[in-house]
Amino acid sequence: MRKFLMLGLMSAVLAGCVHSGRAPSAWIDPGMAVQLAAAAGLGRGVDGVFALNVRATGDVRGSLFLNSERDYRDPRNLSVELMPAARAALADRLGRDPRQALLGRPILVRGSARLVKVVFIDEGRVMDKYYYQTQVMVSDAAQVQLR
Repeated sequence: MRKFLMLGLMSAVLAGCVHSGRAPSAWIDPGMAVQLAAAAGLGRGVDGVFALNVRATGDVRGSLFLNSERDYRDPRNLSVELMPAARAALADRLGRDPRQALLGRPILVRGSARLVKVVFIDEGRVMDKYYYQTQVMVSDAAQVQLR
C-alpha cells in the first residue's frame, strides 16, 4: 500500500513538472500591457519589453506616438510616445523619420507601461471630457528595436 501511495505522489509531482514545450514569452503584448497597467493603477507603471505592430502614428507637440491600434482611443491600444530627442536619434539610426520607417512594422519597446488620463482640449481650453490610455514613454532611441 505504501508503495502505491509513493508512486501516486511521485506521479502527481512529475505531472506538475510537465510543460507545454513553449518557452515563456520574452515580451508583453499590447493586450496584456493594458491589463497590467490598469491593475497597477493610475500613475503607476509596469516595467517590461513590449511588442507591438505599429498600426497608426500621431504627432503631438514634437512627440511621435506609435499606436498598436488604428484608433488611438481604443481601450486596447498601447501607445508609445517617442520624445523629440529620441525621435531624432531614432531617425538618424533608421535613416528617415520613424513615422514612415515604423508604420506597419513590428517593434519591441523597453520601458514602463502606464495608465494615463488624457484630457480633451478644444481651441486651447481644457474640457471636462477625458479617456484613459496605456502609454510607454521613450526618452532614449535605444529603447526601440525592430522585431
